[in-house]
Amino acid sequence: MKVLISVDMEGISGIVHPAETNPDRYDYERGRALMTAEANAVIAGVLDAEPAAEVWVADAHGSFRNLLPEELDRRARLVRGKPRPMGMLGGLDEHTDAVMFVGYHARAGGGPAVLAHTMSDAILDVRVGGRSLGEIGLNAAMAGHLGVPVVLLSGDDTACAELCDLVPSAVTVAVKEALGQAAAVALHPEEARERLHQAAAEAVKQRTLVTPLALAGPLEVEIDLYGPYMVDLATLVPGVSRAEGGRTVTFTAADFADAYRLVLLLVQLASIKPG
Repeated sequence: MKVLISVDMEGISGIVHPAETNPDRYDYERGRALMTAEANAVIAGVLDAEPAAEVWVADAHGSFRNLLPEELDRRARLVRGKPRPMGMLGGLDEHTDAVMFVGYHARAGGGPAVLAHTMSDAILDVRVGGRSLGEIGLNAAMAGHLGVPVVLLSGDDTACAELCDLVPSAVTVAVKEALGQAAAVALHPEEARERLHQAAAEAVKQRTLVTPLALAGPLEVEIDLYGPYMVDLATLVPGVSRAEGGRTVTFTAADFADAYRLVLLLVQLASIKPG
């Protein structure tokens, strides 16, 4: 069996501030060490339960170059760098049996939640069929499109609740209780890792009981963007149109895979500054 572990950074225990997640800031090296340790705890839990499992780990934060390769459990394969197919789910395919989200955060507008956002600060909201989805929902639905269930999520309590609303039978581990965008009550990192180890083993054992999040097409997608110039760029993409209000673009996708790819493209376009 194949398990994909997608590891973000904002939902790691002890992390509450952008300085801990930004390579240009002073506290980043400690943040990436904590991130790698939590990934290792989940890898160990999976392999305790399924010793023959093929474990892939997708670095899913920012540049996708945060996990320390030399410190990662050598039994796992690391998907690193960008751009790449599937974005945060690098390595996902139809042969994957289960996906786990480690260190994930709540969507933009969710709260109180630590470092909540959706893909980038340029994205205010993504709605699919009228339902607001953050990175948790978008990635869970992409996995679900391939018939793969999300069986585990760790992050703050708001992120855990977000997945439970979408996939009620998934296992969640709240490694911190959010007090706000940059404040939380966190578990000690060693305690968080012990809980993740145990939860990963439990989640992989009950993977067949978790229903994938499948959203049938065609799908109407709306994206609220931070700046009007971002809307100007987005509407250069065929099929993307401007909605009323000045900050929203819309498009229709044949299925969720098409929707996911176009959302990833629009996120990148939104990062371009006007000349």
